[in-house]
Amino acid sequence: MKQNKDGLKPFISLILSANIPKAALVFGLSASLITTLAGLVVPVLTKNLVDGFSVASLSVPLMIGIGAAFIFQAIISGVSIYLLSFVGQKIVARLRENMWVKLIRLPVSYFHKQSSGETVSRIVNDTSVVRDLISNHFPQFISGIISIIGAIVILLIMDWKMTLIMLISVPLTFMIMMPLGRKMAKISRGLQDETAAFTGSIQQTLSEIRLMKASTAEHHEETKGVAGIGNLLSFGLKEARITALIAPIMYLVVMIVIVMIIGYGGMRVANGTMSTGSLVAFLLYLFQIIFPITSFAMFFTQLQKAKGATERIIDILNLPLEEGQEGLELDITNKPILVNHVSFAYSEDEPVLEDVSFEAQPGEMIALAGPSGGGKTTMFGLLERFYEPTSGKIMVGNIPITDLSIEAWRSQIGYVSQESAMMAGTIRENLCYGLPNSRSISDDQLWKVAEMAYASEFIKSFSEGLDTEVGERGVKLSGGQRQRIAIARAFLRDPKILMMDEATASLDSQSEGIVQQALSRLMEGRTTFVIAHRLSTIVDADKIIFIEKGRVTGMGTHQELTQSHELYREFAEQQLTSGDQESHKKGALS
Repeated sequence: MKQNKDGLKPFISLILSANIPKAALVFGLSASLITTLAGLVVPVLTKNLVDGFSVASLSVPLMIGIGAAFIFQAIISGVSIYLLSFVGQKIVARLRENMWVKLIRLPVSYFHKQSSGETVSRIVNDTSVVRDLISNHFPQFISGIISIIGAIVILLIMDWKMTLIMLISVPLTFMIMMPLGRKMAKISRGLQDETAAFTGSIQQTLSEIRLMKASTAEHHEETKGVAGIGNLLSFGLKEARITALIAPIMYLVVMIVIVMIIGYGGMRVANGTMSTGSLVAFLLYLFQIIFPITSFAMFFTQLQKAKGATERIIDILNLPLEEGQEGLELDITNKPILVNHVSFAYSEDEPVLEDVSFEAQPGEMIALAGPSGGGKTTMFGLLERFYEPTSGKIMVGNIPITDLSIEAWRSQIGYVSQESAMMAGTIRENLCYGLPNSRSISDDQLWKVAEMAYASEFIKSFSEGLDTEVGERGVKLSGGQRQRIAIARAFLRDPKILMMDEATASLDSQSEGIVQQALSRLMEGRTTFVIAHRLSTIVDADKIIFIEKGRVTGMGTHQELTQSHELYREFAEQQLTSGDQESHKKGALS
């Protein structure tokens, strides 16, 4: 209800925040005004031409003048259309820019709750609704108002009795069009929501096309997609039914009024109380009143759609930014990382971590081990500042990491995961991704880090080398190749802290050996945090932190935990005593 009470205020505020190109708007509306006023003169000229028509009156200068006037009007109209379209395009570009800048700075938690496809629809489709209103419907509305007022004033001067008969059509038209316009607005807003949901659904399916095919889920996705298309069709047909009512009703109203004007005007002409030219002028002015009124229904429908789109755009623009956009620019070299009594919950009734404390000295390797679902990945998320602890602090030296700017903190962290994420583009672009000076990085530097990550050999085997396209999410590369590029990228960033979510867990034996060597190189001299899926990879860790159900139940070296922690000892016996290498690959930890 609040949105209804606010009326157009949110919409107007949003448009003003987009820095409207005022000069283009003023010139565009002025040109539209000139075109409309010129159109109001045409019936008067027609009246004079009809009343005083003779072959002798058709002089060459008159014909040239009339032709020049029409050409001038056409040029001014074209300029007006372009300038107002320019304004609309500029506004929508700035709205999209504002939304994009906001979205990429929102916390990770927002994207857990919101479909990425639906968010994309808000940026693309909802802003397009606003653009159409500003570029097309608003200028028509303004020129229509001017045309109606001008025509009525001229007609009242010419013949007030005929004008009153004609004006019967105005309230009649509004009585019919307004309820239909409100109904259309409701349908259109439903269509926007359904479009956003459908966009989100198909984007998710296409982004996980391999999972869909491997799961033979084509029939399921086909059914779901067809159902979504059916919902869109339903809304489209509802819109079509309203449109199918509007056009014939308006045609009926126009024809009734025209017949009334012609009938009454014809009698006046026959009686000699009205000239033929005046009757023709009346009919022309009638069209200049009726046609804008018919377009008003579409304007108010589009306005309702734009208000609905505005609510969603404003909702995104008003979301709080990820905390830490501003803060200290601190070099964390040789500083310890301290986790002090940290607890975290995604919601109040779902605690994930409770009272976790540990310390990592510079250059140490800290491993997080424990049963699946214990909270290891969440701890990584807190270290990366994807989330903020619900209680407790994470410190670098004696400074809370929340005092550092997000950029300063994350730029000093290198992250290598099981499924190394890649962006569509070239190997070069993926190696340099996110680095502020990426254009100044030489090929020699890229080949050096590729060699350190044991990636140079396979990159050189591609005909395009560093400029080889990797495909969406790196699908053209093998898992081992993606991992080695991720390691090379980490080398290029030269991070102070390294975070690894068991980067070799999903690789074959040959790839695992190569990647493990690259990781060992990368870990040298860096504070390293590792999520252990297999204990064989962390037996040499300086400290192993065993987490069960969100709590630390053991801490120490491999030897210490083997002696003091019963569950760790069971895992160690299962994974490390067997000589079967395959059992190493299928460890019970995750």
